[in-house]
Amino acid sequence: MGSEPTIAQRLGHRDDARLLVVNADDLGMCHSANEGTYSALRDGLATSASLMVPCPWAKEAAARFRGEDVGVHLTLTAEFEHYRWGPITQAPSLLGGDGGFPRTVLDCWDHADLDESRRELRAQVERAILWGFDVTHLDSHMGVLQFRPEFFDIYLDLSVTFGLPIRLPEKDQEQATGFPFRELALSEGVVSPDHFIQASRLSDAASVERVVTDLQPGVTEIAFLPATDHCELRSLANDWSTRVEHHELLVNGSEVKEALRRSGVELVAWRQLRDLQGSG
Repeated sequence: MGSEPTIAQRLGHRDDARLLVVNADDLGMCHSANEGTYSALRDGLATSASLMVPCPWAKEAAARFRGEDVGVHLTLTAEFEHYRWGPITQAPSLLGGDGGFPRTVLDCWDHADLDESRRELRAQVERAILWGFDVTHLDSHMGVLQFRPEFFDIYLDLSVTFGLPIRLPEKDQEQATGFPFRELALSEGVVSPDHFIQASRLSDAASVERVVTDLQPGVTEIAFLPATDHCELRSLANDWSTRVEHHELLVNGSEVKEALRRSGVELVAWRQLRDLQGSG
């Protein structure tokens, strides 16, 4: 028997095609993130975005929605010291000591009850659907659901239940995490990009250009954090300058657009992966 077709092949491309999902994380986190994300989707290079349902500005993000490709950024942490959000269900174990979700992944792993976590995360997906989003995928804020098997079980179960593809780390991280997350997802018929890059680790346009130029064959997702420059953003996020830079790169980054053109990289969206998963 021959090998199974790759995701690129199943999408109708050659096996050596380089396909790129440009995702805007943290939609709903604040007003600046909403402005930056929708600008990047409508006027820039972003092909998809991820909504943080428990955040204070998520409902405004729903009011601005015009059918864009938006998934749910499943959230069990709130990392900022002075800007807090918390569970939308009754979940005492998911509350940190200073109000809202825990600030760190380790704190969440140490104290979160798994049943409460499952109910909370399911409610986040259901609320996004209730608000009118055509939910295209699931990913995990700060990677909480990706690196511990008991939390990954919830992640995978939600993917199967709602028929949604998920973000996964690179396969070479399986040994460090101690369980074969990609094999487990594949066994359930769950689709995920072949490669993942967190753009917060890229410092400027030149570094993004290099990453785009050197993309491996298959489907890669790069996650950006676009936001417009307001005093709101500067007051709450210590990484505000990175978020503003991401917005600039996605909306006005002619160098990145040229790198994509030169390299023959084709943009795709999570909705295509969702439809692929739904087709079996």
